[in-house]
Amino acid sequence: MAENDLTPRSAPFFGMAGIAFAMIFGCVGAAYGTAKAGIGISGVGTFRSDLIMKSLIPVVMSGIIAVYALVIAVLIAGDMAPPPGENYSLFRGFMHLASGLSVGATGLAAGYAIGIVGDSGVRAYMQQSRIFVGMVLILIFGEVLGLYGLIVALILNTKSRG
Repeated sequence: MAENDLTPRSAPFFGMAGIAFAMIFGCVGAAYGTAKAGIGISGVGTFRSDLIMKSLIPVVMSGIIAVYALVIAVLIAGDMAPPPGENYSLFRGFMHLASGLSVGATGLAAGYAIGIVGDSGVRAYMQQSRIFVGMVLILIFGEVLGLYGLIVALILNTKSRG
């Protein structure tokens, strides 16, 4: 039996699923955060247009979540073609799936958190400017959820090579 026969043909499916889960969930989280915070910014803009630029922070932070997902998707895609003489193993496929799910699920959660905090935060900032620092700190705590997922995904992607 040839060595290629030992690797299941379904193994690349799991790697591609990891790419899909990273991009789908990460971008859904980023889109939700952008849309939800954008609603709050629109409300602020009708009353205090001078606060719009400072109120864009949640939208920028939501966009970063999609960048995390894109980074992992590109790394997984680059790993899909193993070096000559190696097979794309089922282990590698599952590690890529776990990597994509890690960054995707945390990106979804972070985008949701950023959207809700961004919407309420910019509305509160319109009424009381001292709330700005607290809003940014809470947004950072929401963003770091996505960063944790990125770190775990990078570790899993590195382990899939060894």
